[in-house]
Amino acid sequence: MSSAPDSGWFGHPKGLSTLFFTEMWERMSYYGMRAMLVLFMTASLQQEGLGFTVASAAAIYGLYTGAVYFLGLPGGWLADRLFGGQKAVWYGGIIIMCGHIILAVPHEYSFFIGLIFVATGTGLLKPNISAMVGQLYSDADERRDGGYAIYYMGINMGSLIGYYVCGYFMENVGWHWAFGAAAVGMAIGLVQYKITLNNLPEHSALPANPLSAKGTSRTWGAIALFVAVVAGVTIAAMTGAIIINPSVVAGYTAVAFTIIFFVYFGLIYFKGKLTGEEKQRMWALFLVCVASACFWSGFEQAGSSLNLFARDYTDRLIGKFEIPTTWFQSLNSIFIIVLSPFFAALWINLSKKMISPTYSVKCAFGLIIMASGFLVMFMAAHYAAEGLKVAPYWLVTTYFLHTVGELCLSPVALSAVSKLSPRRYTGQMMGVFVLTYSIGNIIAGLLAGNFDPNNVQEIPTLYLQIALFSIGVGIVLVLMSFKAKIWEKQGLET
Repeated sequence: MSSAPDSGWFGHPKGLSTLFFTEMWERMSYYGMRAMLVLFMTASLQQEGLGFTVASAAAIYGLYTGAVYFLGLPGGWLADRLFGGQKAVWYGGIIIMCGHIILAVPHEYSFFIGLIFVATGTGLLKPNISAMVGQLYSDADERRDGGYAIYYMGINMGSLIGYYVCGYFMENVGWHWAFGAAAVGMAIGLVQYKITLNNLPEHSALPANPLSAKGTSRTWGAIALFVAVVAGVTIAAMTGAIIINPSVVAGYTAVAFTIIFFVYFGLIYFKGKLTGEEKQRMWALFLVCVASACFWSGFEQAGSSLNLFARDYTDRLIGKFEIPTTWFQSLNSIFIIVLSPFFAALWINLSKKMISPTYSVKCAFGLIIMASGFLVMFMAAHYAAEGLKVAPYWLVTTYFLHTVGELCLSPVALSAVSKLSPRRYTGQMMGVFVLTYSIGNIIAGLLAGNFDPNNVQEIPTLYLQIALFSIGVGIVLVLMSFKAKIWEKQGLET
């Protein structure tokens, strides 16, 4: 596999610019829309919202964000076996854009249809555009890590644009104009992608392991069946033929995903003919997965309970300017851009000093640091319970701690999957690991459902419970790592 000439785009293949801007605009549409979901669902009918309870809105939010990650599994499979990466990204982007356009239609039913479209399109686009970044480089190309760092910068730039643009439209023009702005963002990304498609290598257009003619026919049949089932359930729900309780559905979905995780992980551990060393690494990886699920269940409060806290209990006035609620979520992207180089240097310097804790210990520290952000919110919520509007710096501090926790856990966890998984099961273990994102997001929605604006006295308890549980899990993981003496060996140091 050959790389494009170094002179293509800042010393990287020209295809990186295609993927960078496509991902940037897709993330603009995704994060810009996601930041408004709970706010729109809980806004009253007089405010042109949906008037849902916080419990229902948070559960729907959790189901949506969880589905986005879960659908990445079949999305990646379809690209590998049927479409090829280039078409998967193109089709996914079109479906996403259509979803945002549907969301822009001012109707309750269009909201749910739009969410289904966006989740499905994201599941098709997201894993495959990330995979195509790696396909730009040969296995021996030392620019690969730098390419992913640039690509990751595009993700954060896109999220910043989304938060600011959609947040501004939400506050000053209207909900559906903001959803429409997300559609425009995705449209720009698609146009840019199509115009510069020739920058991508030809092999990225082909499925890596194409199906036979019979398999292709069966796959299209399965896709048609999936579409028919989703359409049938949606129509039945809209017409009142079936009554769906979002909280109940979210609870069962979280249980189902957790069972799938344990069953698949267990099959590989017990039936995968692993060596003793491989089993030890799998045990370490299991601890990382637990930390990941717990981390995202807290971190993803950003779009739900912390979003509501910013709207209802935070003094957002600076002079005569009122900070749009969604802008607070942009703090995570800003802190990531600023802090990422420091954390990259931190792990290198610790390694030079022969300080090399296990992956699970690093993830546990990330979980504990994230939990400390909820201790900050516990104190802020006490002031809110007294009827006061709290200063913005409480949320700023919380998002800072959450970002530090993310930088401790997220890249380390991904590295753990690639290095600790048995070689012959690396791809499958990455899919299993992605389930922890889905589980964490759905649990986050269920937890946020306990945020009751009509009972502000209980909000401090909610944040304290999240903090104590996360800290407890982090401490247990550290103790288990030390007890089992799971330290990196044989070239596994990070």
